Amino acid sequence: MTNDADFTTPGTASWPESVTRRLQSTPEQMAEAVVGRIPASRAEVDVVEWSADWAARFADLSAAISNALGPVALSIEHVGSTSVEQLAAKPIIDIDVTVADADAEDDYLPALESLGMWILIREPWWHGHRLFVNEAGDCNVHVWPAGAGEPIRHLLFRDWLRTHPEDRERYATMKRELGDMHRSDPDRYNLAKNTVIDEIYARIFAAGPQPGAPL
Repeated sequence: MTNDADFTTPGTASWPESVTRRLQSTPEQMAEAVVGRIPASRAEVDVVEWSADWAARFADLSAAISNALGPVALSIEHVGSTSVEQLAAKPIIDIDVTVADADAEDDYLPALESLGMWILIREPWWHGHRLFVNEAGDCNVHVWPAGAGEPIRHLLFRDWLRTHPEDRERYATMKRELGDMHRSDPDRYNLAKNTVIDEIYARIFAAGPQPGAPL
């Protein structure tokens, strides 16, 4: 069973619950989810300043994924901190790939493995999420089923930070501080970010759907 964190605030009834409600895995689920080898480069947290090279790296990865998956990939999006210009980040490209059915792993797993990636995390209870990584450890490829709420949240967060420099700088400052504090503990780093992330999501939902929102 997952733990639900509800971010619905007054005046946000137009947002679907699948987007406003964040699902958190239990400790038992988190342990069960890891099904592959963690790249050695992930042992430490390394928050660096924004690099224009990240967009080019995404373009290369996106093209390779698109060629490998063909029509199986319904969408391929650059998300996470490296997708936001001027935002400090770990130099790991996060990519959301939407497919018709994430449980149908035969549709995409062999193709991603042909690119030198392997499945690290399998979370069917969390929006059907699968996570693939590579030996270099410089990308996270998240596979989601069509209609999942979490990739929509990722796009909302990305687009908000691109257009709200105050929140972008607040998030960057927090990541630099936590990166120094938890350099040898990536799990604690990721958990510690939730306070600021949740505050930003609350502002996103309070503002209501904007023109062009991915809903």
